[in-house]
Amino acid sequence: MNITKTLDAKGLACPMPIVRTKKAIDEVNPGEVLEVVATDAGAKSDLTAWTNSSGHELLEAKEEDGVYTFYVQKG
Repeated sequence: MNITKTLDAKGLACPMPIVRTKKAIDEVNPGEVLEVVATDAGAKSDLTAWTNSSGHELLEAKEEDGVYTFYVQKG
């Protein structure tokens, strides 16, 4: 997977990870992948819902030691 941009949203509480993700996705081209790294457990449900409603695709979501990593492909 080729990652175009990485957004570090660690330490941010809801709703900031999704707010920052919305801004960051505007900086990549359709088909490119945005990596989002967050520590807010709510980011998983927020990002899943947002990608479903915004036309982007959540390629992968993983959690390791309280750090959540998401790969979003711009639609």
